[in-house]
Amino acid sequence: MNTRFTHHFGVAQPIVQAGMSWASSNAALPAAVSNAGGLGVLAAGPMFIDDFRQALRALKQATDRPFAVNVPLYRPQADEILDIVVQEGAPILIASQGGPRKYIERFKSAGIKCIHVVASEQHALKALEAGVDAIIAVGGEAGGHPPPDQVSTLVLVRAIARAAPGAILIAGGGVADGAGIVAMLALGADAVQLGTRYMATREAGVHAAYKEKVLAAGIADTRLVGRELGPIRMIANDFSARYLESEAGGDDLAARRALFAQSSLKLAALDGDVDNGKIEAGQSAGLIDDLPGAGELTARLIAECGSALSRLSEFDIALESGLKRRLQGVL
Repeated sequence: MNTRFTHHFGVAQPIVQAGMSWASSNAALPAAVSNAGGLGVLAAGPMFIDDFRQALRALKQATDRPFAVNVPLYRPQADEILDIVVQEGAPILIASQGGPRKYIERFKSAGIKCIHVVASEQHALKALEAGVDAIIAVGGEAGGHPPPDQVSTLVLVRAIARAAPGAILIAGGGVADGAGIVAMLALGADAVQLGTRYMATREAGVHAAYKEKVLAAGIADTRLVGRELGPIRMIANDFSARYLESEAGGDDLAARRALFAQSSLKLAALDGDVDNGKIEAGQSAGLIDDLPGAGELTARLIAECGSALSRLSEFDIALESGLKRRLQGVL
């Protein structure tokens, strides 16, 4: 499948595995995705400096195909992590939760391609103006840190595609299969990022209990917690119930902040406490019911794209608008 994304980044397929703390804070998951033709992403978010360097070196040994490193710019020692990305010559940086002007000139000079994660049309335009190679637009269905205004991926991606038609656009949020990928490409995306779907793979580095919660979830089983504290979409559990009860009861912000801090992603992902930890996952968890290898999943997604396009071709409609021509050109 050829798009502006695949051409610019040298990736075989327009499929990006999201950088997910703990889940892809290892070489195994991104290596499997990259070796299958997608873009695997090593998540630096929760990693110690030495562990990150070792994982990055292991990933370089495990694949000769393009991969990316995701760095949340707010994390402690972000500058040290960025130093290692340059020193080790990672081909692609995906930065999130901060502005691109902090790093863009340095990384461009080092020949590293830069992708920036955004959650609004305004932030997308600012990142593009700063000179990033591509943007990832994350909609309200996404797990982890979706946009505070909860605009859906369907609307956000279309708005950005219209506002910046020349930009390489990666869509994220609410996609778990090939049909979703084709839908995002039809909206104007050049690639699609999948997070929760890759969370439910054998290589994902989260606790087995976490994966079981993802597999058991329905499409309405996620909750948005901490709207005023940096919202997180997670699978409903005892913690989310306590927090939302506090919010509904009118507890003041200080009380809610203290309650919010009692839980963490680490508690669920590493320790396996899925009652009290933050089980970050998107609404697409309700579309997931198996635990394949990440390479097998990537191959399946590609096949599903073909099936979705075949279904469209069955419609006895003359798509003069160009939709059919666009999809055939992409796939």
